[in-house]
Amino acid sequence: MAVSAQLLVEELHIFGLECEEAVTEKLVELCILYGQNEEGMASELIAFCTSTRKDCLTLETLNSFEHEFLSKRLSRTWHGASKDRGHRHAGPRDIVSIQELIEVEEEEETLLNSYTTPSKGSQKRTITTPETPLTKRSVSARSPHQLLSPSSFSPSATPPQKYSSRSNRGEVVTSFGSAQGVSWSGSGGTSHLSLKVLGHPEPLTRSYKYMFQKLPDIREVLTCKIEELGSELKEHYKIEAFAPILVPAQEPVTLLGQIGCDSNGKLNHKSVILEGDLEHSSGTQIPVDLSELKEYSLFPGQVVVMEGINTTGRKLVATRLYEHLLINTLTILSGLDSEQFMVLVACGPYTTSDSITFDPLLDLITIINRDRPDVCILFGPFLDAKHEQVESCLLTSSFEDVFKQCLRTIIEGTRSSGSHLIFVPSLRDVHHEPVYPQPPFSCSDLLREDKKRVRLVSEPCTLSINGVIFGLTSTDLLFHMGAEEISSSSGTSDRFSRILKHILTQRSYYPLYPPQEDVAIDYENFYLYAQLPVTPDVFIAPSELRYFVKDILGCVCVNPGRLTKGQVGGTFGRLYLRRQTAGGGGRQSPCAAAQVVRI
Repeated sequence: MAVSAQLLVEELHIFGLECEEAVTEKLVELCILYGQNEEGMASELIAFCTSTRKDCLTLETLNSFEHEFLSKRLSRTWHGASKDRGHRHAGPRDIVSIQELIEVEEEEETLLNSYTTPSKGSQKRTITTPETPLTKRSVSARSPHQLLSPSSFSPSATPPQKYSSRSNRGEVVTSFGSAQGVSWSGSGGTSHLSLKVLGHPEPLTRSYKYMFQKLPDIREVLTCKIEELGSELKEHYKIEAFAPILVPAQEPVTLLGQIGCDSNGKLNHKSVILEGDLEHSSGTQIPVDLSELKEYSLFPGQVVVMEGINTTGRKLVATRLYEHLLINTLTILSGLDSEQFMVLVACGPYTTSDSITFDPLLDLITIINRDRPDVCILFGPFLDAKHEQVESCLLTSSFEDVFKQCLRTIIEGTRSSGSHLIFVPSLRDVHHEPVYPQPPFSCSDLLREDKKRVRLVSEPCTLSINGVIFGLTSTDLLFHMGAEEISSSSGTSDRFSRILKHILTQRSYYPLYPPQEDVAIDYENFYLYAQLPVTPDVFIAPSELRYFVKDILGCVCVNPGRLTKGQVGGTFGRLYLRRQTAGGGGRQSPCAAAQVVRI
C-alpha cells in the first residue's frame, strides 16, 4: 500500500506534534508493515503518547510504540476472527516464523479437510507470500538456515563464539590409502546404489518392550554366546573337550569361559577371574594367574579358551590363550555393481556446548551439498542429553519437536545434493528410547521423494552398500572397553587396534560385561540384534577418543571423531569405496581412500 509521508506529517501537526525526517521515514515503514493508513497511524500514535505522557516524537518513542502496542496488536489480530484474515500482516517476523505460521494454518485446514467426503477432494487454500512459494517442492528449496530456527525453541540461541572463529576448517588430520589427488566428490546418488540392512536373522526395525528381563534370561544369553564361540574354537583347534573349571588336574587342561571381575567390579593383572557353567545361578569361578603368558589382552565379558595347569582346582596358571576367529564374509553379495562410490560419516553432537544454534550441522549440510557424496551416514546424538541447555531444561519446545526440526533441516537441506541419508540413533539422543540395542528413529511424515533416499536404522546396525558391508555403532565402545582392558605385550601395542580386534573376533557390537553404567542393555534383544552377523568390510565407531583410520584384520575401522568437541569444532570422515571382485588372496579391502577432516 502507498503511504504519504506528507499526509502523516499533516495529521500529526493537527495535534501539535513535530517530527524529524528520520522519524517520518520510520512512521511510513510502520504504516506499511502493520497495514495502517496515515490517519489511523496518527490517531494510535497520539493515543499512545498521551497514555505514556511522551511530549515529543523520537526514534526511541517509535520503538516503544512498536514493541508495546503494535506488536501486541498484531498478535491479537493474528489469532482473531476469520473475517479479519484478509487484513492481517506479518509484522516484524522473520521468514522462518512466517513459514511456520503458514504451515500451522495448512495443518489446521488439512485436519478440517479430513472430515469432508472423499468426492469433494482437498479444499486446501493456496497461501502465498512474496518470500516463500507455496508448494512443498518449492518450500524444500529453502536454505538450511531458514529451515532451522533455534530461536523458536531456545531463549538464548546465541552463536558459538569459539566455533565461529576457528581457523582450521577443512584441514585433513589423518588419511588412509591413496588419498592424494582424490577429488572427494560423489555422484549425489545418481549412480545405482544397492542398500540393504542385514540382521541375524532379521534387523531391528521397531520399538520393543524393555525393563522386564530377569537374571536367568541374562545368564542364558551369556551362556549361549560362550557355547557358540567355544564350539567354533574347539573345531578349529581340534580340541577334544573342555575341562571342568574347578576339577583339579595334573596335566595341562583347556578351559572355556568368560573373563570376570573381582568383588570390587575391577579387572587387573592380579585379579583375573574365569567364569563358567553360567547356566546355574551360582556359576563357577576360578582365579587365573597370567604370569606365564608373554602377551595377552583381556576385558570383562570376553569369551576365552585358555590352556593351563590347575593342580589344586583353586587357581589356573595360564600358559596359552587361543586366538579367536573372524566370521566368514558374505558371498551372496558378490557380483553387484562395483562402481566406486563416496561415503561421508559424521557423529553428533551437532551443536557446541555453549550454543544451541546447530551451526556445525548447517556447515555440514553445506559440505554435503558441495561434495554430493553418494551416501551420508549420520550418527546421533542429534539433540544431546548432555547439552547444558537440555540438562537445565531451558528449551521452550519439546525434545521431540526440536529433533524433528533438526531432521527436517537435514533432509530438506540436502535434497539438492541427491545424497542417500542414513540416520543412526544414539543413547544420548534425549528424545529417543534409552535402551540398547536401540530401535530406529520414527519419522512418519517423510515425503515420497525423500523416502527413496532416507534410511532410518537401529543402533547398532549392519548395512550393505553395493556389496560393501558396514558395521555401524554410535555407542562409544572404544572408550568403555579402553577403560576396562588389561594387556601385556613384548612389542609396541596399539590399544585401539586391540579393542577393535576384540570386537571383530568376539562377534559382538558390545562384548563388554558388565556394561558401562550409562548403557542399559536388554539382553534378549541384544542377542538378536547386537551381534555381528558377518565380518564387516568397514567398521564405523565414533568415539570421544582420538580419530583414526586403521586396517584391522582386513576390515577398515574408522573413528571419525565428533562434529563438535565442547565449544570448538570437531571432525568428520569420508571414504572412497569399491567392491573388489573376490579372488584367492583372502580378504581384500574395498576402501580405496579415507580421510578424517575438520569441520
